[in-house]
Amino acid sequence: MTLLGLDTSTTACAVCVLRADGEAFETAPDAAALGAPPAHAAELMPAIADVMGRAAVGWSDLAAIAVGVGPGTFTGLRIGIATARGLGHAAALPLRPVSSLAALAAGIGGDGPRLPLIDARRGELFAALHEGGSTVWPPFAATPEDVAARVRAAEIAPLAAGDGSIRFRGVLEPAGIRVAPDSDPAHVVRALTVCKLAAAVPDTEPDAVLPEYIRPPDAKLPR
Repeated sequence: MTLLGLDTSTTACAVCVLRADGEAFETAPDAAALGAPPAHAAELMPAIADVMGRAAVGWSDLAAIAVGVGPGTFTGLRIGIATARGLGHAAALPLRPVSSLAALAAGIGGDGPRLPLIDARRGELFAALHEGGSTVWPPFAATPEDVAARVRAAEIAPLAAGDGSIRFRGVLEPAGIRVAPDSDPAHVVRALTVCKLAAAVPDTEPDAVLPEYIRPPDAKLPR
């Protein structure tokens, strides 16, 4: 099964083609891109054309489009999901929605608890807790202080990654949360991981795929 995958839940733009033979062709942003202004509208379609060209696949070769559905930034998710839906309709392809926090967690090394953290703005984090192949805490939004308190109460020492963990390192580490170094690639949601997780997700009609905002978005679409 050959998949095109993408994620725009953070300021970084990640795209990948995972071919049926297991070979991956990926645009994986550097962790430094998490601090740059978002440029999804300008970068996403050229990145898709690039990975499909390098993979030597056409739209008829794809089985589905895997897309990270958040939680994450409102504008980034809107662009990524609208693009995936539009391509799905144009190429008559189903979509496979994947939690961006689950994809982030899957890229965190180690065997213990993993705490993916995406900057939710407004002084909050989007968070979840994963251990092994299980989701221990489903996605939620909270202040970094509340996340730290929840970890203390659970008496765990998870390894955290994501742009939210970088921003609030000073609040999280005193609670026993281990934050990966700022340059660690684990901080980026990789589209390759989105593709791998999508292998276990059923096909979904494009119009049925919606963003997982967790809380009301910062901006509203014009009427």
